[in-house]
Amino acid sequence: MYPPGPMSEFERPDRLTREPTVEDVRELMGASTPHFALQIRNRIRNLIVGLPDEHPARRLGEQEIARLDRLAYEGEHRGHPAQPDEPPLPSIEV
Repeated sequence: MYPPGPMSEFERPDRLTREPTVEDVRELMGASTPHFALQIRNRIRNLIVGLPDEHPARRLGEQEIARLDRLAYEGEHRGHPAQPDEPPLPSIEV
């Protein structure tokens, strides 16, 4: 259980007193969306900042930071492209 009260960059303050793990990075990754991608990226960056280059948590964190940057600026791509025989969807005009 997490301690009561607001948390800013870390939901789990015990991460500040021990070496970060791959599981810590995965917990922060969670179900990231474009809206929160940059906030999650910053949390992961802060988590791995002091780790050596070869540390597994740092390698995963750096990969995730790159993915979150793309997600934040390009958005999500869902679904399948329209098929040639499908009519285009109508535009929503305001």
